[in-house]
Amino acid sequence: MPRSKAQFEALRTATRDKIHSAAIRLFMQKGFGASSVQDIASSAGISAGLLYRHYKSKEDLFSALVAQATDSMDELIRWLQTDAQPIDIMGGLTLEILDDIVKDGHFAQLLMLLNQLLIQQDEHPQDAHPQEALLRETARLIGKGQSLGQFRQGNAMEMAVCYVAAMGGLAQMKLTLKERFVMPSLDTVMAFLVNHEP
Repeated sequence: MPRSKAQFEALRTATRDKIHSAAIRLFMQKGFGASSVQDIASSAGISAGLLYRHYKSKEDLFSALVAQATDSMDELIRWLQTDAQPIDIMGGLTLEILDDIVKDGHFAQLLMLLNQLLIQQDEHPQDAHPQEALLRETARLIGKGQSLGQFRQGNAMEMAVCYVAAMGGLAQMKLTLKERFVMPSLDTVMAFLVNHEP
């Protein structure tokens, strides 16, 4: 019995998800340049020909992953724009990120993919990087927290860069160290930011 249109689409989506997972994993482990289409297909458990039915090239696949990562980045930015207290927003976001990194989840993959994009953009330095919007919004929130006495005084953009770099560094260390990785506490991660003075 031939497959229905819904079954065919479900199969197509499942294959695409396998390709995405395999590509992200390989890009994180080996880097974009060292990962071949055959590597990605083998890791996904499919043929290279089937991968090419979904994506014209490795660059086309990478662009699709970046678009997906940018959508996730937009979700993070919306989180930073809520009306809650800046210290609560940053604390909640940080807890979510730390938990996700421990579970090798979506955010860890997002950070690693965006780091790969940063490397790729050496060829196109004029292009805007998705992390720039995250940095701007984080700096805005830190500045608001500083005005309320919740965060230490200092250059808000520099502090935002340190925060985003720390999250990316933790994701990279978890990937590298695996079960030997020790996740720092929320207090440790936030110590450079929070104003403990009365």
